[in-house]
This record gives sequence, C-alpha cells and structure tokens, in this order.
Amino acid sequence: MTVSEREAREVAEAAREQDWRKPSFAKEMFLGRFRLDLIHPHPEPPAEDVRRGEDFLAKLRDFCETSVDGARIEREDRIPDEVVAGLKDLGALGMKVGTEYGGLGLTQVYYNKALALVSSASPAVGALLSAHQSIGVPQPLKMFGTKEQKDAFLPRCARTDISAFLLTEPDVGSDPARLATTAVPDGGDYVLDGVKLWTTNGVVADLLVVMARVPKSDGHRGGITAFVVEGDSEGITVENRNTFMGLRGLENGVTRLHQVRVPAANRIGKEGEGLKIALTTLNTGRLSLPATCVGAGKWCLKIAREWGEARVQWGRPVARHEAVGSKMSFIAATTYALEAVVDLCGQMADEERNDIRIEAALAKLYGSEMAWQMADELVQIRGGRGFETAESLAARGERGVPAEQLLRDLRINRIFEGSTEIMHLLIAREAVDAHLSVAGDLIDPDKTLSDKGRAAVAAGGFYARWLPKLVAGAGQLPGAYADFGQLAEHLRYVERTSRKLARSTFYAMSRWQGRMETKQGFLGRIVDIGAELFAMSAVCVRAEKAHRDALSSSIEDGKAAYQLADAFCRQSRVRVEELFGRLWHNTDDLDRKVVRNILDGAYTWLEEGVVDASTEGPWISEAAPGPSKKENVHRRIR
Repeated sequence: MTVSEREAREVAEAAREQDWRKPSFAKEMFLGRFRLDLIHPHPEPPAEDVRRGEDFLAKLRDFCETSVDGARIEREDRIPDEVVAGLKDLGALGMKVGTEYGGLGLTQVYYNKALALVSSASPAVGALLSAHQSIGVPQPLKMFGTKEQKDAFLPRCARTDISAFLLTEPDVGSDPARLATTAVPDGGDYVLDGVKLWTTNGVVADLLVVMARVPKSDGHRGGITAFVVEGDSEGITVENRNTFMGLRGLENGVTRLHQVRVPAANRIGKEGEGLKIALTTLNTGRLSLPATCVGAGKWCLKIAREWGEARVQWGRPVARHEAVGSKMSFIAATTYALEAVVDLCGQMADEERNDIRIEAALAKLYGSEMAWQMADELVQIRGGRGFETAESLAARGERGVPAEQLLRDLRINRIFEGSTEIMHLLIAREAVDAHLSVAGDLIDPDKTLSDKGRAAVAAGGFYARWLPKLVAGAGQLPGAYADFGQLAEHLRYVERTSRKLARSTFYAMSRWQGRMETKQGFLGRIVDIGAELFAMSAVCVRAEKAHRDALSSSIEDGKAAYQLADAFCRQSRVRVEELFGRLWHNTDDLDRKVVRNILDGAYTWLEEGVVDASTEGPWISEAAPGPSKKENVHRRIR
C-alpha cells in the first residue's frame, strides 16, 4: 500500500488527542513552567485500595515463589498451562477489570506493583498479563466499550479468556497509514482480511482486538477501526509462533484473517476511531512496561549488592573498588528514580486529575532505556559469570544467576509499544503542541497568506506573554523550595532548566520552522532532557514524602531516601548538561551526508571481507490477503 509522507503524518495527527482538558505537569515543564503543585504533595491512595492491593500482592508473591519456575520457562520456551490456570484462579487476568465484572478492580499503582513482582519471577508471565490487560480487550472496552460489550466480554477477560492486540503487520509498524487489513461491511457484519505480525498472546488468545481499515462507502465513514474478534473464529489461522532473543515463553505469532465475519456489535467505538482508541488506551497502558523495569532494577540491585560483597579481588570486596561501586550507585539511584516515576504516574492515573499522556510516554521511554543500562552494568559487575547462563552456573556448582537472560529479556522494551526513536517523536510532538496550536499555520507551506496572517497575530500575542516568563523564576531564588531540605537545590535546578529547555525549543523552531520535524536528533535530546527533569521531580517529591512520613515500618527510610534522591539528581544533572551541549554541538549534519553515501553505495568496499550468515528470502514477508496455506498453531489454554 503506497502512502505519501504527508498522508502518513495526517493519519497520525488525526489519531492524536487534540484537546488538553486536564493539566499536565510534563506539558507545562516543556513550556518552561515548573508546576510542582501538580505533583506535590505526592498523591496518596485511599486506604481501602492499599489494603486490597497489598492482600493481592501477598497472594501473588506466594504463587510466584511456589508455582512459577522461571528457569523452566526459559528452558522449555513455554509457560506451563498449569501456571496460566493458576493465574486465572488467582484472578490475575482481571487485575484491571472492575469487581462488577468479576475482576479484582486494582488501582493502576497496584497493577504496576503486581507486574513488577511477577516479571521478576518470569518476564514472559509478566508480558502475558500485561499484553492481556494493558493493550488487549479489557482496557479499550473499559474506556470505549458499550454496556453490552462490557457485559459480554469483561467477565470472560477477568477469569477465563486471554486477549491479544493485533495492529502491526509485516509491512506496517509505527506508520499505521499503510495498514492493509480490511474490514468490509456486509449486512450486519464486517468481513476481515489481512495478516498481523508480532501478536503477543496471539498464539493462545481467546479474544482479539483487531485493527482493520473499513473502506469508505455510503453509510460508512471508513477508516482504521477496532473490533473484538473471537480467537477461534472461522478463517483465523495462527501461522507461526515467533521466537526471540529474549522473553522465551512469549506466545507471540503471525495471525492471518481470511473472510472472518465479525458482528457490527463487536466494533469498538465508531468507524475510523481505531487508532485514537489505541493511543488513548496506551496513555496508561504504557505504564506496564516501566513497571516491569522497576522490578528488573530491584533485582539488579539485590544481585549487585550480594555479589559485590562476596567477590573479593586485590584484598577487598569488588563493591569497595570505585570502578564497580560507581555502577552499583547508578543501579540503586536509578531504581529508586524509576519506582518514583512509575508510582507517581500510577497514582495520577488513578486520581484522573491530570492528563498523563506525556508522563506515561516519558516513563516508558526512560524506564526502558535505563533498565537496559542497569542490566548491562550488572553483567559487567558479574564479569564472566554475567555472560554465563544461569543453567551453566548451576551445573558447575554456583548460584544460577540469570543476569545475561535479563539483558536479553529487557532489550525488547526499547522497541515494544513504540521504539525509543518513535517515542522521541511522539513526545516531541506533544511537547510543542502549544507552539503548533498558535503558530502552526505560519510554517505550513499549504496555508494561504491570509491564514498565515491570522496565525502571525495569534502567535505574536502568545509569545509576547510567554517569552518574558522564561527569563527568571523561582529556581534563581536561594530559598525556593526550602521545605525539601537538601533536595531543594535540585528542584531549583529543574525549574531553571525547564525554562532553558523551553528557550532552546523556541530557538530551534524559529531557526528551522517547517524543517523542525526532520531534526530528529535535536528533538530526541530535547525529550531526553525532559525525561531527566521529570524523573528528578518525581524523585524529590517521593523522597520528601518518605522523609515527612518517617515510616515506622522502615520499608522506606526517610534519610536513606533523601540520599538516594540526592545521588540520582546529581547523576541526572551530569547527563542533562551533556545533552544540552549536544543540542548545538553534534554530528547530525555530517551523519546525514554519510547516510546518503551509504545508501548510494559509496562505502560498499567497507563491507568486503566477511560472510553474510543470513538465509535467503525477502526482507519483508508476503502479506497478501487470502486463505492460509499453513497449519494453525493456535492453542487454547483451559
């Protein structure tokens, strides 16, 4: 399917939530307005939610310790059916489904904690539960389904049925404008045809959310539309169970739909609203991934601490050597920061007072990148044992520590649910939304002179009010944020730096105008700075809460929390300053020239002297609609 660059952008833009009906801390931060009041004091969950959440976590922990054998799942590349059955009995399929439908009705905060816990036992089990509830049938129906749809499907999702989300196609990833799967109206039904790739849970799913394109016709507005489809419908074939470098046990496949009839009553929302439904669902659904990253960080810290003390070199435990100790400090401080970010986002999602679309996206981006770095550092701390498999370590009589497995398992997080590169662009688009709202027509080549004139007037008024506020702020006052004690200096830094970030963004827009969207390196650094500032803010607010509460249970010691927060903020500030330096001093222009030469074949001589071990075949598999010619590997877990 051929789609122009402009058409692709228009489809993506139409799928965005256009309005900001609620305040957003991150949106304000990118505009240079440090709205600490939106996240401080740290929001608190109701006591009853805490009680129910903790009760479930206790049961889930017991189940993970007694019934989930992560080594077996890694070895056999499959989650045993009895484990899935146990999760169903526990109610884990319905953590986010309301009690009125037979679910547990957990808050986002405790759903996140549950995913962190179960993923530490087996990342594959965490992925199964996350894909089922965060992007599968329950969440879009909860937000956009009719009463009849909720009554019909949510009780099944809560206790018995596994769901999957089918959007990606062999030739369609983050560019949904080229979506080829069709849903043709036929009486009271739609007839679906197409091929879907990387369908997590698709091999075992009972229910599917399928994105398909409805042709525009009389009585049908058309467009990409979401449907709930029975997994065993006639014409559905799971043609392959995919295997990956990590997340062994993941039931991910290729699904072909041929003349699959779906009742119109199973359509979620209106025709053409599928992508908007998917993106809105991900506003909170994206939090599941950084939640698992929190679990990974906690495990990295535990192993680094125990190994760092046990392993002695040159007369001292390796943890006492600065080269190793600095890595451990990074792991501890970053784990604390990731948990602060995820808990804050989760609580804001539960309260529904703020728009967290940018915050959730930042959490996904930051969590996936930092967790990967922590796992890599753990492998380095472990040395040769970090590269050795847990099975091999155990076979020769040592503790079977799956550090290399964690590295493999976490790698996909930088690609899942929006790659790091796509997240940079998505967040950047939201971050500059206020500018495009008032000045977008000025840089749009297709707008008339009169349109540009009106935009110039609106932009002049906006910038006349906005720009002066970027000159000075609370961050320049020595006594600002004094109630945060030693952390106050970091909040002052965040306030000052958010204004500097906004000024840099404005300067770039003035300089490049319509070409701004092509400056992806610049935009990525802008977003990465914002992610660091958001994490610093979350860390300070969390540590201040711990210090204020002086928790008698010692689960989180206030003084220790302050120290971790201070360490993280100082580490983060080093990264921020480096990113600012690279905004204007980088190799982006030269890199573009090199890429053009690569594609023109100017460096093919550099490829000589190796053997390509790839198999023969097309780069992208054939995805033409039609009946399947392969065996159906779909299996139901009962």
